[in-house]
Amino acid sequence: MWLKFGVAPSGELASIDEVVRGKTQLTCLYCGGGLTAKKGSVKEHHFAHTEETCKPVSQRIKTKAFPSLPLYDNFNVQLKGDELEQLKVLWKEYGTQNYGIPKDLVNFRWQLKGLLESEGERTYHFTDLGKIPVGALPLVLFNQVQEPLLVSELTSLENSVEIALSAVLSCLEERRADLLVYRAQLRRILVNSLYFLEVKANGNIFYKIGVTTRSSEERIAEVQRDVKAHYSDVVVNLVGLWEHRGNVELYFKHRYKAFNYRIGKLTEYFAFPDVKAVLNDLYGMESKVLNEFELDILSLETIQ
Repeated sequence: MWLKFGVAPSGELASIDEVVRGKTQLTCLYCGGGLTAKKGSVKEHHFAHTEETCKPVSQRIKTKAFPSLPLYDNFNVQLKGDELEQLKVLWKEYGTQNYGIPKDLVNFRWQLKGLLESEGERTYHFTDLGKIPVGALPLVLFNQVQEPLLVSELTSLENSVEIALSAVLSCLEERRADLLVYRAQLRRILVNSLYFLEVKANGNIFYKIGVTTRSSEERIAEVQRDVKAHYSDVVVNLVGLWEHRGNVELYFKHRYKAFNYRIGKLTEYFAFPDVKAVLNDLYGMESKVLNEFELDILSLETIQ
């Protein structure tokens, strides 16, 4: 895990996605040192200190302890590789047919993590959380699982700051920085709208999922330009737009990765044999109504 946010001279938090590669005017939340944007083709894009890396950041890189949004860009629920593969086999053999899973096939860790629960003495079934690693949970239920976890993690970080403040702990500023990093991530998913586009190109029909803070017309124009680099006759139509649903994009890609349709270096496109089920999945999500804590997150643009 890497440092993904820096502080601009204006006091706003800037993401690694918002800057070009190289030395920046941003500073580290943890120490105030200058940052350089590392945006190569091997490692995940991140900020590095222009000078020596400060201790709080180096420790977090080693321990992967930067605060992150639950179930946002990792859906393995901390399962090891072999455990995840075993879980996928169980889903294929039992979950898709809604059969009870025999007790002797159940890994105790899956039950402990809340991925499976018993239905009687001898069989188990997948919980909603357990369906996420295998990409089987509908989007509407995914939101219902993830949103309480987002709030819980925020509350935990806020409590950590309060404890450090009341006890006058030396780690207070680090804990404040952790909270700011997490709030910045929350803000990014809330300001973004999820869009779903239909692309008709040279007789082919495929679809694009993505998020944006701009108008759908601007995004459509960009997509049309990108696809025209590969096809001569391109028409792009907006199928749906869901405000404040930036949290859903990566889970959608996880859920429908079997239908990914690569166009050169373009990776956010999908080709479905029957798109109706996908549309039902997307339209099953209710309009996002921001609650009090989400409105508070959106109101804070700077670190002050």
